[in-house]
Amino acid sequence: MDEALELKVGHTVLEVGAGCGWHAATIAEIVAPSDAPKTKWGHVYTVERIPELAAFAKDNLEKAGYADRVTVIHQDGTLGYPEQAPYNRIIVAAAGPQVPEPLVEQLKDDGVLLVPVGGAQFYQTLVRVRKINGKLITENLGGVAFVPLIGKHGFQQQ
Repeated sequence: MDEALELKVGHTVLEVGAGCGWHAATIAEIVAPSDAPKTKWGHVYTVERIPELAAFAKDNLEKAGYADRVTVIHQDGTLGYPEQAPYNRIIVAAAGPQVPEPLVEQLKDDGVLLVPVGGAQFYQTLVRVRKINGKLITENLGGVAFVPLIGKHGFQQQ
């Protein structure tokens, strides 16, 4: 998924679904590598709706030395994180019924959004959305299987 995002040093990235924090760390290694000057660093904002996972991710990222490159936010990820928008790249680690509109709105022009789209359990497609001159270009990157994206612009919690 990192390759499909076409990450570069200096990018500001929003990740929806922090989990344990591991994936945010892999993104940080690309957009803010420790051997690059801090003035060139990008930043990762990772949003997690489950409070225990948000705390776990934050703790793991601090212990691994990523606290200066990754910020963990506890909230509904389908809303994005408008406080730091717009983003060069947005990645969603859960499948929604459609691409959440707030994420499209928070994507910079020439940005890339990667999101699994489909059913809550099966038949999901990894979709790459490019915003070019305000227009959206969508690519199907193939079948995937992710947990459901729960939130205002995703599936409703049961």
